Amino acid sequence: MRHVVVVGASAAGLAAVETLRREGYAGTITLIGDEPHPPYDRPPLSKQILSGQWNPDRMPLRPLADLDALDIDLLLGTAATELDLAGRTVALSDGARVPYDGLIIATGVRPRRLPGAGATGTHVLRTLDDALVLRGRLGPGRRLVVVGSGFLGTEVAAVARELGTEVTLLEPARVPLASAVGERIGRVLSRVHQNHGVDLRTGVTVAEVADGGVWLADGTFIKADEVLVAIGSVPNTAWLEDSGLSLSDGLVCDEYSAAAPGVYGAGDVARWHNPLFGTAMRIEHRTNATEQGMAAARNLLHPDAQKPFAPIPYFWSDQYDLRLQAHGYLRGHEEVAVVEGDLEEHKFLAIYRSGDRVVGALGVGMPPKAMRTWRQKVATQAAWRDTAREPTGA
Repeated sequence: MRHVVVVGASAAGLAAVETLRREGYAGTITLIGDEPHPPYDRPPLSKQILSGQWNPDRMPLRPLADLDALDIDLLLGTAATELDLAGRTVALSDGARVPYDGLIIATGVRPRRLPGAGATGTHVLRTLDDALVLRGRLGPGRRLVVVGSGFLGTEVAAVARELGTEVTLLEPARVPLASAVGERIGRVLSRVHQNHGVDLRTGVTVAEVADGGVWLADGTFIKADEVLVAIGSVPNTAWLEDSGLSLSDGLVCDEYSAAAPGVYGAGDVARWHNPLFGTAMRIEHRTNATEQGMAAARNLLHPDAQKPFAPIPYFWSDQYDLRLQAHGYLRGHEEVAVVEGDLEEHKFLAIYRSGDRVVGALGVGMPPKAMRTWRQKVATQAAWRDTAREPTGA
């Protein structure tokens, strides 16, 4: 290969580029990003950036000197608009077409929107610019409505309360985060937010965002100075619709992260078969982006020695003084058991079952050693009956 193109200049794309060079690839590399900023980290957007603890200069994943040392063609502020799979070219928003011998697609996701998305004071949180705008609108005397109580919505609610903002958190489900962590743990986390002054309303549906607040489906209007819509994301695959690649909740890839000969997916946009769990998954976690970027680059360079990408997903969330950490694939779990600590003390470790095996572990306020032990059980596909012993009073 003489020319590798990486579309997506965030964690997955940068990891792919660095791995190509580290593996000895000396050809041309073009890294394409639709934002004007060099590759930066996203998890701090809803935490350190939004709270004001960090300034934007702390966000880049690498200093400019390190990017220069990679000897890449870095195209920022330029979006990919079309892929010609037969001709092996990527069309760009500036009219240029970039040829490739190998392609890694790492275009991430974009936030879902609600009707009325253009209303004054309406926000989403995906980019550095999004976070900086919202940061300037929070503080004492301000009212924020957060639509959606997933991890992004609850993290923003926590930061906003700590800044003195009045927060109303709206969620259509009966229990926030129940689909991710289970109902019992979801209720515990709900009480944490309520104890910090969040007006949590569950079982409600937002019909539309409007100037000055949101309309619920039952006709209720909730006033707000600012509204954050945090109702999930959509994979950035629109530019691939006429490419011939398979698209279904992301770019469909095999267990090697390959979408077609010489074309690989990585990060939030990729839906691949994870052989460790025996299912297709698309993971929007920071660590997965880096790991899959590296794996895709290696498999692209070494097609005769490809290795399946079979990670144990990992994510964390900081809310008030709590840190949540999870290893494994919790989505679609069939049972939850608390095996260490106590829910009401906000220091516990829970494990998750699918079929007859342990597929995940969630820790709140737990030491890293305890989490590593259960991560290993997930990796070895430990039998549920041998591990789930819930302590009395948990």
